[in-house]
Amino acid sequence: MFYAFVRSVVAFALKLFYRVEVNARPLPAEGPVIFVGNHPNALVDPALVFVITPRLVTFLAKAPLFRTPVIGWILKGLRALPVYRKQDDPTQMSKNEGTFEAATAALVSGGAITLFPEGRSHSEPMLAELKTGAARIAFRAAKRGAVAKIIPVGLTYEQKHRFRSRVLIDIGAPIDVSDFLPRDEAQEPEQVRRLTDAIATGLRAGTLNLAQWEDLPLIQVAEQLYAFRLGEAAEDPERLRRFATGIQIFRAEQPERFSTLREQVVSFKTRMDLVRANPEDLTVLYRRPVVCRFILRNLASLFLGFPLFLSGMVLYALPFWIPRWLNRALEVEWDQQATVKLVSALLLTPIWATLLTVLAWHFVSMWLGIATIVFCLPLAVFTRYFLERWRAVLRDVQVFLTLGSRARLKASLLVEGDRLSREIERVADEYRPRVDPAAPPVTRPVAG
Repeated sequence: MFYAFVRSVVAFALKLFYRVEVNARPLPAEGPVIFVGNHPNALVDPALVFVITPRLVTFLAKAPLFRTPVIGWILKGLRALPVYRKQDDPTQMSKNEGTFEAATAALVSGGAITLFPEGRSHSEPMLAELKTGAARIAFRAAKRGAVAKIIPVGLTYEQKHRFRSRVLIDIGAPIDVSDFLPRDEAQEPEQVRRLTDAIATGLRAGTLNLAQWEDLPLIQVAEQLYAFRLGEAAEDPERLRRFATGIQIFRAEQPERFSTLREQVVSFKTRMDLVRANPEDLTVLYRRPVVCRFILRNLASLFLGFPLFLSGMVLYALPFWIPRWLNRALEVEWDQQATVKLVSALLLTPIWATLLTVLAWHFVSMWLGIATIVFCLPLAVFTRYFLERWRAVLRDVQVFLTLGSRARLKASLLVEGDRLSREIERVADEYRPRVDPAAPPVTRPVAG
């Protein structure tokens, strides 16, 4: 009962905070399963498992979390298992035997467990070296007749600390533990390493791995230009992953050509950033009827929605700013900020809603109190959506004022973007067979 309640609340909160996209394949409805994931976003990462499966899942979490107020109580309620790490307290590591035994028992009973074999949450651009715990637990369960499936869960965040940013959950092909079982005890260490390597391969296939963070804006702009060239939507996660892989090969094999193209793309990005535009904006034709509809639609939205937005900002100013204040005051690491925001929201929202209801009921009337408890959460959600919506509208207005009235600048950027997109297309065609041999041929628009 407690697990189902927490799962429902957390999954709902995550879908409010992020735009969650799931690249899914059928998951086993029963039988022993080990979900393994990359770990870029602290407690948000295991929470996303609630989104992909309704099964009861046993989580493995670092031991210090069990001593954290509220979070520790929730973890114990979910029957999570503590993992004792050397960096936390070397004297406690002997307790991992009990944790491994409990995880093994969960698999033997046909259950599912979740762990993050990198061993820590981090904001590095590449997958860290994996610990061998998942493989060892899988082999222990296999010795008792429970041959598990290991399912890689790749998590790719657009901007992991920002409200309504995208997160892609990429569920990889199951790894059959039976293919790696050792013949005898002597072979087990080698097979543990082989299985761990297979897990790493599965996670890399479903995540964005970069040699350095400086490459991220480069591949984002390159992918946008490539999509612009093909006439497709930009920010395709699969294509971004292929670009991240290809850029490493390109840099290693053709450093001079890579450096030249990189400088040109960075220069183009700098010019586009000055007008807050992206390649798709360069093809927009600002016809008068379209502009008029845009103005009327958004003026109507502003007229109807702004009073509600303003009331929401007044009523929720305190719970809105507390998580931001906590992140700054505690100097929270980047990979922990979304966790602070989500946990704060989950704790503050019911408390604040109750307080508003009591105040409305006591100082005004019972009916206003009832209305407050019914509409306070929808108002909070609307306020956040309205804020994000108008940030996008203001960006569109700025682009229009910059490009719509400066035809020569727009034409210059369009020519430069077209030239760069052609060069990126040539590089992509050159490296596609090595980056993704199974990819079908690219269908390009026919020039008219």
